Amino acid sequence: MAGRPREFDRDNALKQARDVFWTHGYEGTALSDLVEALGIASARIYAAFGSKEALFREAVELYEAEEGSFAQRALAKQDGSAREAIERMLTDAAELYTRRGKPKGCMVVSAATNYSSGNESVMSWLAEHRQQRTASIVERIRQAVSSGELRTDTDAEALGDFYAALLHGLSVQARDGVPRNRLLALIPPAMSVLAASAKH
Repeated sequence: MAGRPREFDRDNALKQARDVFWTHGYEGTALSDLVEALGIASARIYAAFGSKEALFREAVELYEAEEGSFAQRALAKQDGSAREAIERMLTDAAELYTRRGKPKGCMVVSAATNYSSGNESVMSWLAEHRQQRTASIVERIRQAVSSGELRTDTDAEALGDFYAALLHGLSVQARDGVPRNRLLALIPPAMSVLAASAKH
């Protein structure tokens, strides 16, 4: 007698899909890659998630709720300085982006750097996610100016853009195989930029 078909675990399938997209990007992931990773037929993938794009968006949301939430957690912490928050964000990024057994870098940065015109909506959506992260860094620096931690002539937007560029650059470096110790070593000189704006 044939055994019953294996129960479909949607949550586990979503995690597997996230890692495939995280590794290969949106356009670099073929439906056949998802079929192989999830171990289910393409018809079941469509039945469970709707489309490749819908699955990708859900996978990104899972990433941001779990692994990718480190930046928001660090920036939202109000019982420390902006310097501590940004240093924690960069340190957590270096550690997350180089974990053993996980895709390297940030999914939101690496999953869609190049794209065809047919996938512009997906790429615009990811760009909005990156811009929101940048806006959160700028806002945290503005709060530090308001609270007196940083000088009133501090250019919060320029500093926020600088640390966002660094955060996204850490992802690219990690994808290129730069080891964790080197990523962590660039954080102290980067923090000296913020220290220069501190009230003495």
